[in-house]
Amino acid sequence: MKNLVILGAGTGGTIMANKLVGPLKSRGWKITVIDKDDNHYYQPGFLLVPFGLYHPEDLIRRRSHLLPRGVEFITKEIEEIKPQAKSVKLVDGREINYDLLLVATGTHLCPEETPGMLDGWRQNIFDYYSLDGAIALAKKLGEFKEGTLVVHINEMPIKCNVSPLEFAFLVDWFFRKKGVRENIKIVYVTPISGAFTRPVATRYLGDLQAEKKIEVESFFMTEKIDPVNGRVVCYDGREVHFDLLVTIPTNMGAEFIKRSGLGDEMNYVPVDESGFRSEKYADIFVLGDAAGNDWTKAGSVVHFASEILDKIILDEIAGQKAEIRFDGHANCFIETGFGKAVVIDYNHEVEPLPGKFPLPVIGPMSLLKETRLNHWSKLAFEWVYWHWLLKGRAIPFVPALMSMRGKKDVRQA
Repeated sequence: MKNLVILGAGTGGTIMANKLVGPLKSRGWKITVIDKDDNHYYQPGFLLVPFGLYHPEDLIRRRSHLLPRGVEFITKEIEEIKPQAKSVKLVDGREINYDLLLVATGTHLCPEETPGMLDGWRQNIFDYYSLDGAIALAKKLGEFKEGTLVVHINEMPIKCNVSPLEFAFLVDWFFRKKGVRENIKIVYVTPISGAFTRPVATRYLGDLQAEKKIEVESFFMTEKIDPVNGRVVCYDGREVHFDLLVTIPTNMGAEFIKRSGLGDEMNYVPVDESGFRSEKYADIFVLGDAAGNDWTKAGSVVHFASEILDKIILDEIAGQKAEIRFDGHANCFIETGFGKAVVIDYNHEVEPLPGKFPLPVIGPMSLLKETRLNHWSKLAFEWVYWHWLLKGRAIPFVPALMSMRGKKDVRQA
C-alpha cells in the first residue's frame, strides 16, 4: 500500500487528511500524519486572550480527535526528511517511508534571532502569538496603567500579517474601557510602509490608526532591543522607547527543514511556480506557512489552497497533470475594538477593496468598513473552524479563487 505522509497536524495537515482519506483509500493508499504532540490550537483566538475575550482552555483540542478514522497519527519530533530515500526520520530513530510527502509544519517564533529580545522576555517584552505568551500578556495588561506601549513587528513575513494591527486597535479599546487611555501612548512599529502592504487598505486602516491616536513608525528594520533602557533600535539609527513592548518576533520554518537541506535562509521550503511543489523534489508538496511562496501566511490561505492542492495530489496519483492554479486568495477579519471589525478579501494580484462580501449587494458583511456584524462573524468563525473547515469542507458562497463580485474597484481613484 502506498503512503502519503503529512508532516504537521495543524490547520493545513488536518484539512488535507480529512479531504484525502476517502479518495486515497479507494485508490489503495494510506495516510500517515506526524506531529510533535497532540495539541491543536485555534490560533486566531490567541489575539483575544489578553483582553479576556477568550478563555485559553477553549482554544485547544486534541489533534487525534480532529483527524479522520483510517489515518495513522504519530506523535514524535521529526529529525529530518531524507528525500533520496523517500523517508522521514524521527528523533527516536524510526524512519517512515513515503510515496508522496506533504509538508504542513507552519512557522514558529524565534525571539532569539533579535539581539536583546530574550533579555526582557516576559518582563517588559511580551508576545501573543503563543498561548502561554497571550496568557502572560493578559496579566501584564491588567497591571499597565501608564507609559508607552509599543506594538512591534520584527520582520516580515509573519503569519496573519494584520494581527498586530488588530492588537493595536484592541489595546486602544481596552485602555479606553479601563479609563486610562490618556495616560498611555501606543506606537505601531513596522518594517513595511504602514498599516498594510497595499495602498487602498493602507489608506483606510491608516486613517483608523490616526483616529485612534496610534503613532506609526514605518520602514523600521530592527537591529536590536535594549530592554534595560526600553529601546527598540533600527539599523538606520532611529530609536523607539517603550515601557511595554508587545512584539511579533521573527517567524521561521521548522528546524528540521534546514537539517534536511530543503529550506531557504528562513527555513521555508522553496516551491515551483505552482506554489505547492518543492523546487528540488517533485514528490514533496508544501502547504501553508511552511512554503517559501509570496502568498499571505494565514489560515484562510491554507483553507483556500487546500481546495486546489487536493485536486493536484489526486491528479498526480492518477498520472495526470492538474491545470488549475491557486491565486493566493486570502480574507481576514480585523478587530477594531468597541465590538466592531473590518473584513478584507484579496489575492496575490488584487488588493483589498471596498464592497460587500461574500455576495454582491446582500453581503451580509462589508469590506473595508467597520461593522458590528463583521465582529460577530469573526467570533462565530471559531465554531466554523472546529466543526466545518478542519473537516475539509468548502465554505458556502466563498470560492477558493478570489471573486470580484461585490467589490468596488477604486484602485484608480
